[in-house]
Amino acid sequence: MYDKRPFVAAGDLSKCSVGWNSIAARLQSGLAGPAQILCVECYPGVFIREIREGLVERLHPVLVIETASLLRAPDAIEEMLGEYLTADPVFGVMNSIFIEDFFDPQKLSDAKAAVTNHAAGRLLILGTGAALLCERASLLAYADMARWEIQMRQRRNEIANLGMENRNESAAAQYKRAFFVDWRAADRLKRQLLPRIDLLLDTNMPGEPKLISGDSFRAALQHCVTRPFRVVPFFDPGPWGGHWMEKVCDLPTEGVPNYAWCFDCVPEENSLLLGFGEERVEIPSIDLVFTRPRALLGPKVYDRFGAEFPIRFDFLDTVGGGNLSLQVHPLTEFIHEHFGMDYTQDESYYLLDAEKGAQVYLGLREGIDPRAMIADLKKAQEGEFDFPTEKYVNQFPAKRHDHFLIPAGTVHCSGAGSMVLEISATPYIFTFKLWDWGRLGLDGRPRPIHLEFGEANIQWDRTTDWVKRSLIDRFEPLESGPGWREERTGLRELEFIETRRHWFNGTVPHNTGGGVHVLNLVEGEEVAVESPGNAFAPFIVHYAETFIVPAHVGEYTIRPHGPAIGKECATLQASVRT
Repeated sequence: MYDKRPFVAAGDLSKCSVGWNSIAARLQSGLAGPAQILCVECYPGVFIREIREGLVERLHPVLVIETASLLRAPDAIEEMLGEYLTADPVFGVMNSIFIEDFFDPQKLSDAKAAVTNHAAGRLLILGTGAALLCERASLLAYADMARWEIQMRQRRNEIANLGMENRNESAAAQYKRAFFVDWRAADRLKRQLLPRIDLLLDTNMPGEPKLISGDSFRAALQHCVTRPFRVVPFFDPGPWGGHWMEKVCDLPTEGVPNYAWCFDCVPEENSLLLGFGEERVEIPSIDLVFTRPRALLGPKVYDRFGAEFPIRFDFLDTVGGGNLSLQVHPLTEFIHEHFGMDYTQDESYYLLDAEKGAQVYLGLREGIDPRAMIADLKKAQEGEFDFPTEKYVNQFPAKRHDHFLIPAGTVHCSGAGSMVLEISATPYIFTFKLWDWGRLGLDGRPRPIHLEFGEANIQWDRTTDWVKRSLIDRFEPLESGPGWREERTGLRELEFIETRRHWFNGTVPHNTGGGVHVLNLVEGEEVAVESPGNAFAPFIVHYAETFIVPAHVGEYTIRPHGPAIGKECATLQASVRT
């Protein structure tokens, strides 16, 4: 019953134009006067050619300006970005690059003058940075693009990075550049434009464009923060991937070796579907964070993190698969100094399911020699032997509903045979692999190992006894009521995410308390999330689905629904401790 295409109802079909003929007719009605300027700002990764062909043959502009012709030369862009991209194959540095920085100053100035002096006829400005060329267009449209679709286009070698000619570069290299530079710069411009765009264009599905008004777009986002909702999950294979999600989430198996990951609530990466009748308009869910941060996150969370969603839920499936890489996350001081991030990835593993014999690697064994461990890791990486993991790292048995806490600096990984709900802070991609079991990635190449970074962050005093006391199944009974009980499932002093589990066969009262909640149904087939004051329609959630309750919602309840009535259910709830 897992819903792979959840959506938020946003209006009737009449508000959504589908196909280039319908879109062009709608644009035509909004272009009037002697000088008609249509500006289409495009997120990096959009197929510019498709938009140009779709509009030019129907709107017949007298002049088309494509921003790609105004950019600096690729070698000049490379020089500008070198210090931020670094030589590392995975990690770059967060930065303050803007879209304007990609443009040749003289070409940009000349293009602005041409737009200012445009006196008659229809002008189409198209591409990333198009909005920089004119302050007052007749119509300003934003062609947005889902991060997951961008990654698929990178893997198919269909696109290049902004200002580059690197379409045939590896998908990993394109992703790194997009992650640290293209998307950051584009998001800075996007945040300025979304409050005032006239139109939102969805071209995620080639040949199936959809257009809604800026007002409809903003109204839909406002509606989102008044009710529970889900983002669109995406699934990906990996060298250690398993097969649990294939069955539970009803995933296709043809041509896919396994499913390792599911990003079920990562607004930085996931999409949000807006429903207009039977049509679905796909936008990046980060748009909601950018435009409604206070109502979504709550004022205290927003004041602490800004317009970033600080909680991440994802799945790690090793059932019928292999061990994850042995890894460690950076300490706060390290991630700030080396990568420009203000917080790090404290996380936890909640076991949705586990096969017999499943285990989690967590913390170090008592009395080990750090120098010997690093030496053995280096020898293993050089292919001299397999790293003797059991000699240095604890292995704890893992069963369904166990909860393992993993503060930054703790050596860890999930072993084979586990279905993990990973709950973590969201500082992007900063994981330092220490050992990958001597295997290759799905591309046939070794995955990057970062021993130097790892060694600098391993907390050598997190050994067996301390881990047992501090990090495993720290269940603390809290409140209870008719048909429900609440437990705190672990919180360390330096971590900002608090998790609570509710067991229930009746109705459980909840209150966001002015901060966003993220929940997953970890036991039970189906529940209903409801408003005591009927502020939103009942929201149905199925087993293993993650959902977001915006801070603005305040009071809400959860109860068994449908086939789960009369049975015990459980949710795991995460929030930011304030």
